[in-house]
Order: sequence, then structure tokens, then C-alpha cells
Amino acid sequence: MANLKKIVSKLPKSPGVYKFYDSGKQLIYIGKATSLRDRVRSYFNGAHDTKTEKLVSEIKNIKFEKTDTVLEALILESNLIKKNQPKYNIREKDDKSFSYFLITKNEDFSRVLIVRKTDLGKYPSKKIFGPYLSKRQMEIALKIIRRIFPFHSIKQKTEQGCLDFQLGRCPGPYAGAISKKDYRKNIRGIEMILEGKKKSLVKKLEKEMKEHSKKHEFEKAAELRNKIFALRHIQDVALISNESIQLAPSHPCDFFRIEGYDISNVGGDFAVGSMVVFTSKKPDKSQYRKFKIKTVPGINDVGMIREVLTRRLKNDWPLPNLILIDGGKGHLNAAENILKEFKWDIPVAALAKGPTRKKMDLYYTKNAHQCFEIISDIVLLEKIRNEAHRFAIAYHRKRRRSEWLK
Repeated sequence: MANLKKIVSKLPKSPGVYKFYDSGKQLIYIGKATSLRDRVRSYFNGAHDTKTEKLVSEIKNIKFEKTDTVLEALILESNLIKKNQPKYNIREKDDKSFSYFLITKNEDFSRVLIVRKTDLGKYPSKKIFGPYLSKRQMEIALKIIRRIFPFHSIKQKTEQGCLDFQLGRCPGPYAGAISKKDYRKNIRGIEMILEGKKKSLVKKLEKEMKEHSKKHEFEKAAELRNKIFALRHIQDVALISNESIQLAPSHPCDFFRIEGYDISNVGGDFAVGSMVVFTSKKPDKSQYRKFKIKTVPGINDVGMIREVLTRRLKNDWPLPNLILIDGGKGHLNAAENILKEFKWDIPVAALAKGPTRKKMDLYYTKNAHQCFEIISDIVLLEKIRNEAHRFAIAYHRKRRRSEWLK
């Protein structure tokens, strides 16, 4: 374990794919990560289900491959799993939940689809990429790719009434807005991305751009320049919002831990803090914790949050994927500074009632892109905030009654 922790400490904080090996040097699990170090470290710093614990007990070595973006990590993970078939990745071979990217090959203008394994047979001529476990991540990935290489997606051979065409997601092949040759280039670009050949694709586009420039075809050269820039600056912040551990042979483990915090006091007196825990969007009351404020006098909620988080992080409890605080920017900054002191890259969000008190104001740290789908779920965040508030109030009242009875 000491050797593994040493390996983890040297992992980069960049996107990529990690590989776990057993004592026989067999590759047993492949996973993707927004931050390789933080993701792999989470396996050794928290409670997991029995399948994950069994996996962790078998890990004897860790290797990794860095990628430029999370999108490339997602694609590389799929390609490596298909090639190596690690036992903890592959579930039943007839698993109906697997999905694939499918490119039609029997149409004038190929379409790119996301298809379940059971539906692959409906397309007689095709090229497929996969399998992938998360259809949601595939949908996000395809949106990113389509901004760079637009394609026609509907079965109808027309752009009339096509919203994608109006929004620029479809290049309009049936409206004559793009030639067959250029459309095929778009499809080939998508194929190269899904094959994990982004660097080769960039070189290919750079060569084409120079050729167009030499011919004074500056409009086409500019279009290629924009594609190259987009490929080098892919914005994929929403792609791996929940880096859950997905194991064989049964259902994936969805172990996303959110900790909600609140402060309760009356004029600074009887001040307490609360910590509630939601796992997989459900409260886990066995993990709730309460804090009696010890070092912050007077009315200073920000200072009290700082004390609570400091004491919490000194405990050997499972680390959260997201910290949610009842408060505004001051509370957010306090939490972010404490986490930096402890050198933990944990996303933080703060939820406060707006000036009119009719809507919620949400603030969050830059690294909160790791859990984009969660922080965009205001209903869930408000539910957690309210539970933290309820738990804090209950402890505050109990403490106040105790003090009065003395």
C-alpha cells in the first residue's frame, strides 16, 4: 500500500486513463479521469462497495496515459477496454446496456448515431466505435465533436424544418450548402477522433490549410484554421461529471458523495455547524456530523465555516466529490482556501438566496466542472442545503436548551 500511495502521489493532475495491475502483472481495470491523481487517490481514501474493495485489494501496480482532454480520455478508455478486456471492466458479454457510436455507410451523407448494442443489427452498412457504458457521456462527447465537424443527423433527406441546420450543427448537404467531398472530410474527421487519432488529424488539417493558402483559397484555409484551433481547445468540462467506479459483473457502483454544510447561531451565541452527506443523491444519515464552534466568537459565519471545514478535513472520513455550503461568495472563498491548505482538489459550491429571496444564487469553484451535471441540478442542491440547515438548527436548539438548564 505504501508503494501504491507513492505512485499515486506522482500522478499528474491532468486528464487521462489509469490502469490497475494485479500481482501477476495482469491488467484488471481501466478508468478515465479528469485529474489522474485525484481520481486514483479516491480509490484509497474512502468507503466503497464490496466489489470495489475487492478490486482495490488486488491492485499491485498502477500505470497511466495522459491525454490533452477529457474527451480523449473517454475515447482512449473505450478503445483500451475493447483491446484488453480487463476483468473488472467487462460485465456479461451480452449486456444490453452497452452503447456504440455508429456511422452509417449506405447513405449519400453518412449520419453519426448513438446506438444500443441490441440495435446494431438494424443498420446493414456501418462503422462502429465502442463499447461505452455511459450513454450520457457519449451524448455530451458527440455535441462537442459536432461543433467542429457538423453532420446531418435526421433520416429525412432534407434540411427543411431542420433545427440543427438553422443552428449550424448540420452543414446542409441536401440543401447544397456543402459538397459531398467536404462532407466526407467531416465524417472522416469524426472517425479519426473516435479512433483516438486527434494529433494525426490536426497534422492532416494543417497540411490541407497550407495547401489552400498556397492556392490563395483563404476562406477554406480560415475554415480549417478554426477547426484546428477548436481541436486544440476542446471545451469538455461537462464530460466526466461523475467519475463513478464501474465494475463487473453486475451493475456499476455510483458512489458520488456530496457533503452539505451550514452554520446556526443566535447573535453568535450557541454557534454550531452541521455536515450532512448525500450518496448517489440520497441522504446517508449514518455519515452526518455536528460541530460545536470553539474558536470563532461573535457573528462570523464565514469564520465558523472555516473552522468546521478545517476540523472535518483533519478527520479520516471518506472524501467528498463535492462540498456544498449554505452561503455566498465569502463562504465559497473560505472553503476554497482551506482546501488549498490541505492540498485537496475538491469542487465547492455555495448556494444562497438572491437579493429578492425568490431565487437561488449559485457560486462555485473553477474545478466544479468535474461535477457539472450535479451543480446544475438546483433542486438537488437546494434539498441538500435545506437538510444541512435542518440538522444545524436541531443541534443549535439542543445546545441552547442544554446551556439554559445548567
